[in-house]
Amino acid sequence: MVGLQRRGSFLFKLGGACGVAAVVDAAMFSWEVGWPAFGGLQLLLLGLTAAARPAILHRAAARTSFALAGIAALAMIIDPGLLAWCLFWLFAGMGTLMPAAARFGDAWGWSQRLILHALRAGIAPLLDLRRLIRVSPRRGRGQIRRALPQLVLPVLGSGVILGLFASANPVIENWFDQALSLTPPDDWFVRFLLGAAWFTMAWSLLRPRMSRRVLGTFDGRGDLALPGVTPASVQLSLIAFNALFALQNAMDLLWLWGLAPLPKGMTLAEYAHRGAYPLVVTALLAAGFVLVALRPGSTTAAMPLVRRLVIVWIAQNVLLVGNAALRTMDYIAAYSLTELRIAALLWMALVALGLVLVIWRLLRGKSAGWLINTNAAAALALLMGCSFVDLNSAAARYNIAHARELGGGGAALDICHLQGMGVSALIALAQLEQRPAPEPIHLWARLLRENAQAQLTRDLAEYRWSVLGALRLAEVRATLRKDALNPADHGWIDCTHRDVTELRGALGLEPAIPAPAAPALTRPAKP
Repeated sequence: MVGLQRRGSFLFKLGGACGVAAVVDAAMFSWEVGWPAFGGLQLLLLGLTAAARPAILHRAAARTSFALAGIAALAMIIDPGLLAWCLFWLFAGMGTLMPAAARFGDAWGWSQRLILHALRAGIAPLLDLRRLIRVSPRRGRGQIRRALPQLVLPVLGSGVILGLFASANPVIENWFDQALSLTPPDDWFVRFLLGAAWFTMAWSLLRPRMSRRVLGTFDGRGDLALPGVTPASVQLSLIAFNALFALQNAMDLLWLWGLAPLPKGMTLAEYAHRGAYPLVVTALLAAGFVLVALRPGSTTAAMPLVRRLVIVWIAQNVLLVGNAALRTMDYIAAYSLTELRIAALLWMALVALGLVLVIWRLLRGKSAGWLINTNAAAALALLMGCSFVDLNSAAARYNIAHARELGGGGAALDICHLQGMGVSALIALAQLEQRPAPEPIHLWARLLRENAQAQLTRDLAEYRWSVLGALRLAEVRATLRKDALNPADHGWIDCTHRDVTELRGALGLEPAIPAPAAPALTRPAKP
């Protein structure tokens, strides 16, 4: 009975993986539903995996991982992207491996398991096929030898009879002609690779094999014998580090925050734009020093003066990261907002949180696993949120809202940058069309909006359909319909072919409005 149950489970998993591959082929080449179909296929795969492996539903951590994988699949349906795709397989891989783990452990151990699981997934079907063949080889060969002689007569007889029927029946003859003239489609190789890839990915969830041996997490407790690292040297280091950080933070507070005038011959732009990343690296080095030299349970961590110095130093590091973020904001004010600068600000927020968690671990005696898991959870939560947000669209809205030509206090409007954002800038461009602005800006806003809208319309009609794209197109149409005014009301001119041709000839094929040089940042010194 147990053998029959295992066989039925194996056949169900095999049929499920083949079904997923068939649905992928139909969705991409017959139904032409587009990339968001991958999100629906991921949800289907989660359901198949839960049905084939009931142990997943019996463990809370596995259910949570599958729920997070489902959220990532929804992000793929709304707006397909690499981030949502990777998050789905990360959480789905964790969920399918959870039932084989005695306890959760920490993110360091799970990162190793997931990497090994991904490396093994490519050859897992071949390994299982080899195992299936070797289950009972003698019995299988004996059955084949006994069956072959019994098949000769029915096969040959059926062939002769079909040949006679074909000569007497034109319909059957037609069937034979069609079968013999069948040729594979031109894209058969691509379809085969896509189906094989999805079969392999489905099989990795339906038939997982978790690696038992992983590198353990270094707990980081107690004294660590390192040359030159003594309670006295750590105490002196903290005093010196605090003094140096106090000097840097004091200058940032005086000049970045406008509390005092800059030295003669130096501008705020020159001071602020030297780079925020070296300051973030300094903060990370500080966190590493605390983790190595001031571990929970060590002699240095138990000294009251050292603990106070560490608290002050970590607080200064958090302030240093905040000033690095302020430098980035000053850079944005001079040169506009981009997707990478948003990512940089989010990264700095994660670094600041990590510093706070380091000092909390020291004060509360938390384990290294707790520190790793908390930081990993914060990073994954941030990435999950970003998978639902188009950062380029947020940057386009911000730049237009703060453009100098439109009465804002930010950088000059960079039309080339808006063009590079493609459909992400569509809503912002539609809103720009409705605002008072110089005539060239209105011309280019309309031109770029029409190009982006045409591109989005083509995408929605083809494979790149997405929920976000459909909502974006509907919002643009509603904005233009609701806010459409007489062009004379705002001093607009019609975007005729002649006007566009003249602008293209004057500015080249790339639609751009020459932006003035970035202004020197100034903050009035407080009296």
